[in-house]
Amino acid sequence: MDDVHLESYAAIVLAGGQAIRLGGFDKASVELDGRSLLAHALEAVIDAAEVVVVGEQVPTDRPVTFVVESPRFGGPVAGLLTGVDALLRRTTSVAVLAVDMPWVGPGTLRRLHEAAAGRDGAVLVDPDGRRQLAFVVERARLDAVRPDHEGQHNHALHRLLARLDLAEVPATGREHRDIDTWADLRDAGDRVAE
Repeated sequence: MDDVHLESYAAIVLAGGQAIRLGGFDKASVELDGRSLLAHALEAVIDAAEVVVVGEQVPTDRPVTFVVESPRFGGPVAGLLTGVDALLRRTTSVAVLAVDMPWVGPGTLRRLHEAAAGRDGAVLVDPDGRRQLAFVVERARLDAVRPDHEGQHNHALHRLLARLDLAEVPATGREHRDIDTWADLRDAGDRVAE
């Protein structure tokens, strides 16, 4: 990803999961600190030239394209590739962010792009070294490793990413934290109030 410019990237926000641990409640609409998780995610990718949200359409303050993954509820790889296929612009790189990571911000994406120089991309890792659903990848490299359409359903994201040379970028603060349960949301709200 030599000489990557932020204006040359597109973003995919993954918001189409079943949110089983939230009782099926739409994660994108969950509010934290007075804003939906989708609003937090869209703020994180504010530098993107184009944004596709993979999930049900909801009102936003920013122009984005909404698509539903194929196959439906097929997992993050199906969501990612459906989102990439919906992009109208052919950008050098693609940023991918799960909608439930409200502490990822524009600075996180800038650090990922900087770390990706000379590599296929970069991925955010938590303090234990686990890769998170926040990464940037060169579009041509992603196209080279994508499974066929039938192979997208429940394809493991870690297997797809393992085929790429990704720099691992340590999370700072709470960037790696996500909102998977109502307890996560309550705990996050407690921290916001402190």
